[in-house]
Amino acid sequence: MSQYIFPPAEQASVAVRGTSARYAVSRIFCVGRNYAAHALEMGGNPDREPPFYFSKPASALVPSGSTVPYPPSTKNYHFEMELVVAIGAPVFKVAAADAQAAVWGYAAGLDMTRRDLQAEAKSMGRPWDTAKGFEQSALITELVPVSEIGPLNQGAITLAVNGVEKQRGDLSDQIWNVAEVISNLSHYYHLEPGDLIYTGTPEGVGAVKPGDVITGAIEGLATLSLTIGQPE
Repeated sequence: MSQYIFPPAEQASVAVRGTSARYAVSRIFCVGRNYAAHALEMGGNPDREPPFYFSKPASALVPSGSTVPYPPSTKNYHFEMELVVAIGAPVFKVAAADAQAAVWGYAAGLDMTRRDLQAEAKSMGRPWDTAKGFEQSALITELVPVSEIGPLNQGAITLAVNGVEKQRGDLSDQIWNVAEVISNLSHYYHLEPGDLIYTGTPEGVGAVKPGDVITGAIEGLATLSLTIGQPE
């Protein structure tokens, strides 16, 4: 029996609609600039370039309905509303036509970002880790199995701050749809059950401050909410 110097961290997991069972999470992949209008607002190319990715640790997950403290070392803390895909079958170098079969379920999520740190990293040609992969930066609702909702390739995706709408798009606006993202990503990684993919955000991202309440929705999924607390 293994002995550990310190107790192992708790297994990261996500609630599943209609059951007490949970989806254990091993990795979180995120797609950058997957909506043309968002690519433009971030100064990027809105054309259909190959997708690119960054990661967050599984420990960054926080359930919808939480209050999280305003994070340290930033003065420009942004929301990004996203469809989240949960992988349910191992795939490697899978064709896009076959990739949908690897989807186990969907959730709504927030890719919270320290935008000033991201801008600084970009200007210096450095990785985005401190801007994207910090504690409590990956909000997520309960998962809905694909067997209950079917493939999600269209439907409204919206976000509001303190009741004022900031983001509105449609999943059909994605530059790369879910199956195409899975296919492309599987040429870099052996994807496995336990992998989550945050699939990108529509335009309208912006800053929040302590006391703000974020709400978001994707048709067919749970409504998302996050309250921004005071800095620690």
